[in-house]
Amino acid sequence: MDERIDKQLAFSLEIDKVKNIFRQTHLSNNGRNKNDAEHSWHLAVMAYLLKEYANEKVDIAKVMLMCLIHDVVEIDAGDTYAYDTEGLKTQKAREDIAKERIFSMLPEEQAREFVEIFDEFEACETPESKFAHAMDNIQPLILNDSNNGGDWREHNVTAEQVYGRQRKTKLGSERLFEVTDEIIKKNIKKGNLKE
Repeated sequence: MDERIDKQLAFSLEIDKVKNIFRQTHLSNNGRNKNDAEHSWHLAVMAYLLKEYANEKVDIAKVMLMCLIHDVVEIDAGDTYAYDTEGLKTQKAREDIAKERIFSMLPEEQAREFVEIFDEFEACETPESKFAHAMDNIQPLILNDSNNGGDWREHNVTAEQVYGRQRKTKLGSERLFEVTDEIIKKNIKKGNLKE
């Protein structure tokens, strides 16, 4: 094999490990905890499906790639629960180290491209990254809602915490934020989220 294909296939094998990174959020219908691969795939499909609700015109292929690679770093850094205040303090440092190791496995220009896309997602400044963040926020929200707020109740998550996370949804899609607001209010009334 030539070196380029060898690197690309090694990276492809490495990212298979995201299937073993389990998250706090459960699959719909009170299923098991979902893994990062399932999460990323779900976001990418949702992004394509819901693209009409983006606040600005987006390059949907780029959004989908962001969705697919944004959690690859968790192979080394581990999943940081969205409401884990202690874990969030070290998340960026852990993910930066992981980003360098994992993406450097690729041929140089592809490594650079993936790092740029990852960093763009993290910065949340472009229309694409804002819309990708909207997907990353609404997806666990609809799963929590489908599971009668089980993950929120288990972790004593408050409505204020969920609204805090959903601010990035609003940056990517005003319409989807309206939907999240309805879902949050419904779960407050049901007692799944504390006020």
